Amino acid sequence: MFDREVEWAALDRFVSDDRPGATLGVVSGRRRQGKTFLLDAVVRAAGGFYFGATEAADAESLRRFSDSLTRYANPPSAYHFADWFEAVDAVLALGRERPVPVVVDEFPYLARANPELPSILQQAFGPLRPERTGSRTRLLLCGSAMSFMGRLLSGGAPLRGRAGLELLVPPLDYRMAAEFWGITDPALAVRTHAVVGGTPAYPNEFLRGDTPRDLDDFDDWVVRTALNPQTPLFREGRYLLAEEADVRDPALYLSVLSAVADGNATRSGIAGYLERKAVDIAHPIQVLEDIGLLRRDADAFRKNRSAYRIAEPLIAFYAGIMRPMWDQLQRPGMAERVWKASRHRFSSKVLGPHFEQLCRDWAMYHADPDLFGGLPTTVASGVVPDPAARTSHEVDLAVIAASDTGRPRLLAIGEAKWQDTMGRAHLERLEHIRSLVAAAGRFDTSGTRLMCLSGTGFNDRLARAAAERDDLLLVGLADLYA
Repeated sequence: MFDREVEWAALDRFVSDDRPGATLGVVSGRRRQGKTFLLDAVVRAAGGFYFGATEAADAESLRRFSDSLTRYANPPSAYHFADWFEAVDAVLALGRERPVPVVVDEFPYLARANPELPSILQQAFGPLRPERTGSRTRLLLCGSAMSFMGRLLSGGAPLRGRAGLELLVPPLDYRMAAEFWGITDPALAVRTHAVVGGTPAYPNEFLRGDTPRDLDDFDDWVVRTALNPQTPLFREGRYLLAEEADVRDPALYLSVLSAVADGNATRSGIAGYLERKAVDIAHPIQVLEDIGLLRRDADAFRKNRSAYRIAEPLIAFYAGIMRPMWDQLQRPGMAERVWKASRHRFSSKVLGPHFEQLCRDWAMYHADPDLFGGLPTTVASGVVPDPAARTSHEVDLAVIAASDTGRPRLLAIGEAKWQDTMGRAHLERLEHIRSLVAAAGRFDTSGTRLMCLSGTGFNDRLARAAAERDDLLLVGLADLYA
């Protein structure tokens, strides 16, 4: 098991709870993140029962569940449940003597075939019901359909208030992804993560251990893996979207993602790219947010403004590089030609924005708070207006902390450049932006530091300035992974 200590600890606490009263937990996450691996390990370790649902009619699923539970429990006579009420009560009966984990994987398949299932579970887990109070069954519902799983415990959903565990299994963090892939070169790690992200199943199950050996091998690796129609990774970007039941028109959703990949970060920009009204794309945007493929980031400096970004690197790579060339890529032998023509677009439209996001993640989750003079509560991008020049300035990183004085503290602002060697001009730009923010009065800028973050390095003038000043930070690739 790799980098799932937090998730394992949460599951261990849940299933080993010896107090009377059956409990319910929900485990979710996109496919291929290792949910089944985790839950199967929990069941094996604690002597529990695992059932993996499939797409089937309700009667067939109930029959399969009866057979599986019979094999596990070995009752005097085989189970033949007439309905799910009986099946759930049999599950509760498993925990009469000890805590017993019961995993129902791919629960959305069962619920789509029988929409009453959440209500049945609500009734079965009633607070005063004897079957529940006399049981120590620890029932875990797992699913990869993010929109469905997100609604399972929300608002007025039947199971709202019934669950004692809500666990999301995320992709690996960019640092853990590099370690998992066995990549020690930060420049190669950033490039690889921009293509495949942190999904654990890709290097071994999808690519059979084919990882880029070094920077010189990266282009060849992209050609023989992500752009190769003979690998499962080739169509993964399309399948991630098609697997969601709420996506009724995949072409429209892919078009929305392509608009964002092309640099259209606002709702009006996306609508203009698609030549549609903003109201027409409101639902697709909401669904893409719900399933974790699109993220809306609030602007650090402008209220009620936000920017949309693709949350899954493989989707950004597919939408920005593969989809425009899809017809050519499906023909044998075209991958190298397509990649040669797309490398510049990859650097500007995919790798550049991805580097900026890694810098924000570093500042939020990895950087020593002493670098900023406090622990950040928010790290975001934003736009600072410049009234005198009748223009505005984009800020790649704004590191913000709460304050007892009413005004939030702006700990740092930064500019991230993947391809540029940064110099004195970048510093002067940040100094000007800091003065604009100070003049606006919304933030406490008394301790605001300036950050230059670069994928290629810094010139001598900027390095000397950093050595002479306490308010200037230079952050290179090695720092992101240190």
